[in-house]
Amino acid sequence: MMTTFLDTLKTPQDIKGMSLDQLEMLAGEIRTRIIETVNRNGGHLASPLGVVELTIALHYVFDTPEDKLIWDVGHQSYAHKLLTGRAGRFDTLRKRDGISGYPKISESRFDSFGTGHSSTSISAALGMAMARDHLGLHHHIAAVIGDGAMTGGMAFEAMNHAGHLGAKLLVILNDNEMSISRNVGALAHYFNQLITARPYKRAKQDVGSFVKTLIGNRITRTIQDFEKSVKGFITKGGLFQELGFNYIGPVDGHDLPLLIELLSSIKDMDGPVFLHCTTEKGKGLKAAEEDPLTYHGVKPMILGTDAGEGDAIPAKVKAPGADAAAVSFTDAFARALIELASRDPRIVGISAAMPTGTGLSKFEQAFPERSYDVGICEQHAVTFAAGLAAEGMRPVTALYSTFLQRGYDQLIHDVCLQSLPVVFAIDRAGLVGEDSPTQNGVFDLSYLRAVPNLRVLAPRDAADLALMLEWALSLNEPVALRYARSAAPDIGDTGNRDVRAAQRLREGDDLIFLTVGPCALAALNAAQLLAQEGISAGVVDARSIKPLDTAMLDSLRDAPLVTVEENTLNGGFGSAVLEYYEQSEQLHRVQICRAGLHDVFGDLATREEQLRMYGLDADSLAGMAREMLHRRVRTSLAD
Repeated sequence: MMTTFLDTLKTPQDIKGMSLDQLEMLAGEIRTRIIETVNRNGGHLASPLGVVELTIALHYVFDTPEDKLIWDVGHQSYAHKLLTGRAGRFDTLRKRDGISGYPKISESRFDSFGTGHSSTSISAALGMAMARDHLGLHHHIAAVIGDGAMTGGMAFEAMNHAGHLGAKLLVILNDNEMSISRNVGALAHYFNQLITARPYKRAKQDVGSFVKTLIGNRITRTIQDFEKSVKGFITKGGLFQELGFNYIGPVDGHDLPLLIELLSSIKDMDGPVFLHCTTEKGKGLKAAEEDPLTYHGVKPMILGTDAGEGDAIPAKVKAPGADAAAVSFTDAFARALIELASRDPRIVGISAAMPTGTGLSKFEQAFPERSYDVGICEQHAVTFAAGLAAEGMRPVTALYSTFLQRGYDQLIHDVCLQSLPVVFAIDRAGLVGEDSPTQNGVFDLSYLRAVPNLRVLAPRDAADLALMLEWALSLNEPVALRYARSAAPDIGDTGNRDVRAAQRLREGDDLIFLTVGPCALAALNAAQLLAQEGISAGVVDARSIKPLDTAMLDSLRDAPLVTVEENTLNGGFGSAVLEYYEQSEQLHRVQICRAGLHDVFGDLATREEQLRMYGLDADSLAGMAREMLHRRVRTSLAD
């Protein structure tokens, strides 16, 4: 087996002695390794392929980890991981006990700051820059942010502050004209104008002279040739100049020699510098270049041809045991919303740069005039929905649970304090699998329960979700529906269509599993396992977390209870049940155990592995029930 450049690298220092030809070969090896690994493990694909040359140039010019690189969102950091001593473990990417798909401080000293949500890198970089200055140090700090993340207001809050402080830091915009979905808004239009127009306000001689001061004698061609090859220009004013940054660009983010010389020249410039690089998302894999949305994040696949050829067309693999006819909660939500919107013209859909992930892309196809994608601006999405609701519309705001956290203040003050009829469709609630602990949605039951005027429900299957969405849109108050990143089980209807009422899914005399959401299926399977041992376990689906069905709880108070939730136990559903029994002075009659996450963010693993790790699969629930009953017997004998 031939040794590659990548196999010989121990630290980024090793690339500093390479020739440009060798660095270009290294870029090809990195792309091949990323494609092969993501093919086996799943993960982000198009974004990491687009920043290979930029990553090599950064590590070639800067002295990491003394110099700090902060990768916004983080899914563009695969090449960074390969160059920083993790090539030998890269096959463990996104696997349990393996390498995270995002930067992680505890994983490597080269990961200067952990990221997973967007638009945070410039704020972190500015804080690091000011700490450096206070301590009298002199290292460099660079933040790499994507064009999608630049739609987030936090990025501009940080740039405004950096310009005011005159901080010495470098912000690099990786502009591929696409985040996960099509970028929206005036800012995205502004970037497109920068790339496609040629609005030189200065004489070409002045531009050429300025470029030569940055990158020296390498530019021997005429300025017209420079324009054609780099497709760039340097503005004297503009948005970023007004924010106090020295703006340079756009430049070709795949021109490795240019990037190295340019970065070498600008890294010692005083004050904040904004370097605008244009890249091609998915570069090196033809299918990803042609369809970057599909190949943004992928499940494990089988490549039809050699990944290194750049023309592989992956074929998706069916997950073991997957039912092709099963519908996901996301798809069930989209279908139900479209059906309801066909009958009610007041219904509108709102997404924060995730229309495909939340299912709202299908709603947009059906009702383009009633669909809004606000960009990576969850705070704005929530208050925008409040404004729509205040004027008589029925907005449905579809966000991932982990991203709704960013709009929590707006949810409290702008929606719930005014009791406005906004429906929050909370996708990816619970454990999400291989992405990262930053993406797990295991806190929403806890933080939503604390908010007055808000009803919180969790559907157990697709049919229940449709019922709950219809009911929520009939109210004149805010409602949150939370559902998992999984196929929606087909548990069936017990005949009670009142979504506020808990439902008995299985009778049992020895103990009761009291569940929320799709945890009902695991509890039903656990009850079947226990039945083989002669233990009669019932299952009750609570459905509504806030308010609770207190009549059902009163009827269960004498039975041993196991509450089951895909949420942190701190302040979650089980806590709500305990609080009710305590407040109603029934706690002394109740024997209760709670299944859920014990004060953790959730480790990297597949969703199935996570459910086992945190005791939420059928075997674990059956084991918890056995132990509970054994304790009950021991206590009775002791008495």
